[in-house]
This record gives sequence, structure tokens and C-alpha cells, in this order.
Amino acid sequence: MAELNRKSVEEFRESVKKPVVIVMDNVRSMHNVGSVFRSADAFLVEAVYLCGYTPRPPHRDINKTALGATETVRWEYMPATLQAVSALKEKNYAIWAVEQAEGSVNLEHISAELLKTGDQRGVAVVFGNEVEGVAEEVLAVCDGCIEIPQSGTKHSLNISVAAGIVLWELSKSFT
Repeated sequence: MAELNRKSVEEFRESVKKPVVIVMDNVRSMHNVGSVFRSADAFLVEAVYLCGYTPRPPHRDINKTALGATETVRWEYMPATLQAVSALKEKNYAIWAVEQAEGSVNLEHISAELLKTGDQRGVAVVFGNEVEGVAEEVLAVCDGCIEIPQSGTKHSLNISVAAGIVLWELSKSFT
């Protein structure tokens, strides 16, 4: 660990986090949840909100992919995604869904879009169910949608892959 210059659990907890919160809206797969935790740890994300029937730690299938990140990344459970989004709006977060939708903003251009209002505390990104995506009632209260550009025949990504891509882009904005 020392050679890799990795933080200890205590050092991670004391680190200044990026003002980014991940909201998972009824994600089914424990492996996806674990992978998102691992990416959240890698990019020093402030917190993860697990909503609806999204699996919660502790669970061996989450731990299998999280590799301990459930012990470092702060997380909360909320029975409804709208409850999480409302709580984050009250804390002055911009709320953006990661979804292919009419009027979505290409991820390549999102930094300026997210940061254009200086009074916001941070950004919450909502990732939806693997089949249904982000629920319509949640989309209706989001500030906008982020779309990851894709050029192949498939026009969807696994949530854990999408989360890694989005967090990488956001991390460049919050250095």
C-alpha cells in the first residue's frame, strides 16, 4: 500500500471529498452496487445514496466487487429516490440524471453546464435501474440529464461502467 501511495481507511475518511454524490435508483445488481462503491472510493466521492430496492451493504456479493469501499465511502439508504433527491436539493446540490433523454447534455460538454451556477454546493448524479433507467418521476425533478456519447451498435452501458466514466469526467472539474 505504501509503495502505491494509497490512503488508509482513516486517511480516506479524513480526506477532503469532491462535492459529488451518487444516487442509485432501484439498481438490481449487487455487483453493480459494489463496483460503483469502488469507483466512488477511487474518485473521492462525498457519498452514495442507495434508494428503493437497491441492495445495501453488508453483503458478500457487494463486497466481492467493492473490495472494502463500503467501509470507506459514506452511504445512506433512502426508501424512495425522490426522497434522496429532495434532501439533496435542500442541501443545494444540482441534480443530474445519467440518462438518454430528450434535451440531455453530452458528457463531453457537461463540466461547464454543471458548474455554471456558483451557489450550488455540489452535484448529485442519479443512475437508474439496469432495465428501466432512471424513473420518470425522478427525471421530472432533475436539473438535467447527462448522456454518455456512444458510437457503436449498442446504446447503453452497464451502470458500473457508466458511473466510472461520469465520475472520471466530474473529477476533472472538481480538482
